[in-house]
Amino acid sequence: MFAKRQSVLAAQAGSPPHSRKERLMASLKARPQIVVGAAGLCLLGLVGTGVAVLGDPMAGLPTAEARLSQRTPAVDAVSGEEAFEFGGLEFYQDLESQGLDGEGAAGFGDALITLPDGANVSTTGTFSAPVRQPDPLPAAPIAGLHQPGPDGPLPRIATDGRVPAQAYARPFRSNGKPAVALVVGGLGLNAVTTRAAIERLPPEVTLSFVPYAEGLQRWIDMARSYGHEVLIELPMEPTGYPDNDPGPYTLLANSNADDVSVKLDWLLSRAVGYYGVTNYLGDRFMTSDAAVTSVMSQLRQRGLAFVDDGTFSRRSGAFARATADRVIDEEQSPTAILRQLHALEVQAKTDGAAMGSGFCYPVTVEVAARWIAGLNERGLQLAPASAMQRRARA
Repeated sequence: MFAKRQSVLAAQAGSPPHSRKERLMASLKARPQIVVGAAGLCLLGLVGTGVAVLGDPMAGLPTAEARLSQRTPAVDAVSGEEAFEFGGLEFYQDLESQGLDGEGAAGFGDALITLPDGANVSTTGTFSAPVRQPDPLPAAPIAGLHQPGPDGPLPRIATDGRVPAQAYARPFRSNGKPAVALVVGGLGLNAVTTRAAIERLPPEVTLSFVPYAEGLQRWIDMARSYGHEVLIELPMEPTGYPDNDPGPYTLLANSNADDVSVKLDWLLSRAVGYYGVTNYLGDRFMTSDAAVTSVMSQLRQRGLAFVDDGTFSRRSGAFARATADRVIDEEQSPTAILRQLHALEVQAKTDGAAMGSGFCYPVTVEVAARWIAGLNERGLQLAPASAMQRRARA
């Protein structure tokens, strides 16, 4: 192969010239750039000689001098997580706030936002919720409220009667205005959205965490350091299970009391510092009287509250109960979310209190933060979900 390659190169090269003149001409033909460069130098020499003899033909005309320098863009060193935080992504940087609409709900203008997962959502307006200062609740664990379990510490009622549903809840004092509460869930799986919900939503917003989340205790500790009371999500059998599978510790409708107890112990031992639990899915699980009764009985014995998204509104049980009146972000656009939040306001003014639930979509966090900012001026008080427990339904 190498011999064949050499023969091809030799054929392309041809016979070497013999005379000096022939060698020079061949060299120039092989390197045309030398010819062009030499011609350029001759031309510059002729122009310089002409200027020296005849003078500068541009003399007397106005001139200007500019000093040019290449700018080196500043590069800030950031971590991978910081590079994808809301401040860096600036989802809403080109949108303009339009205040309140005619009905008193926060309004936005039209735009289209691409979320980090690639999904597109219609959005409106410019509002980037600021990072809030920590407003810590007591650090967990609180003495007397836990006992050892097979997979970790389990909540319990203290010997002096204290219960997690009260000890870990955010204190609330009514100012006489109608109260609205909001639970934002699905937290712990995505670091960006989890951090944004913790840092940018007011402390009165209740946060619920996925039990499978890595570093769950760290997230709960951070949430409580910012003043948020916390719920743990219990995955429950939905319609379409197992094709629609909430995970290996899903509570199933056909489970007996022992099965429920084993899975519930694992779920409740993931972390400490939560005042109650909430359902994740569960429309199929809810149809089983035996399974639901078993879960509620164990929650009651451990002094835990149960807060649901509306699926279990007709079920009683647990130490304390509260039910969301509506899910605010089934349609993930600011206009639709604001419509639900405005309906929540109307219900609160009619009934004295109302509660909504949502998922930690970036658009949900941003819109909810802006909506909350004007609640007081619209005659409402933001309350933690635990404040709704007195409205537990039989």
